[in-house]
Amino acid sequence: MLRLDGKVALVTGCGSIGDGWGNGKAIAVLLARQGAAVYGCDLNLEAAQATQQFIRDERGTCEVRRADVTSATDAQALVDACLATYGQIDILVNNVGRSEPGDPVAMPEEVWDEQMDVNVKSAFLMCKYVLPVMERQGGGAVVNISSIAGLRYVGKPQVAYAAGKAALMQMTRTTAVLYAPKNIRLNCVVPGLVFTPLVRRLADKYAKGDFEGFVAHRHQQVPMGHMGDAWDVANAVLFLAGDESKYITAQEIVVDGGITAATR
Repeated sequence: MLRLDGKVALVTGCGSIGDGWGNGKAIAVLLARQGAAVYGCDLNLEAAQATQQFIRDERGTCEVRRADVTSATDAQALVDACLATYGQIDILVNNVGRSEPGDPVAMPEEVWDEQMDVNVKSAFLMCKYVLPVMERQGGGAVVNISSIAGLRYVGKPQVAYAAGKAALMQMTRTTAVLYAPKNIRLNCVVPGLVFTPLVRRLADKYAKGDFEGFVAHRHQQVPMGHMGDAWDVANAVLFLAGDESKYITAQEIVVDGGITAATR
């Protein structure tokens, strides 16, 4: 079940800053464990190389490079490098994203634009250059990482992030319908509150640096009583990337411990 032998997975944002597991690192490692050859990128090359070394230590296959996938030049170069290395791209995971606080009045225009770039344009550009490759190959699977912030208000003033993640889901649905006849599937994994190294930086942005209080509050928000972790996200990605989900497209798997179904 869920083997990816002979497949190539391109994963953006594959590094993890700080102690613990970020979503991108867990996704890259899990896909490699299931047999995929992984090509990863990150803005932080050292973080990407740490993921690469972990995979290689487990006898997996992984190459990485630095790339800013909000840049068309970098996105195209990334795809070209993956093809030069492995000759194919069967799975694309668009994992890049970032949250900045602010409502429309308080948020500077340049922050809004940057949030749209990192949360939506990055996936658009990667699809622009990968979808033709998958079409030539006769099929493929794209998994975009969204957020429950695109489904409901989650208690933080992050209007651009929420709008961007909602746009990402609709972009995924629309593109999935267009490419369904070409045997290319596009789906979203929609994480809720996930305990990754990013949480410490979120505490600085949204809780004045009160990390312990911020963590406790996030645990309390979830009906299951605790945040998820990066492996919860990675497992959902693996399912959507694998052949077991071959009849699933234009859908979202929400990984949130029940928070979007709750009223509190």
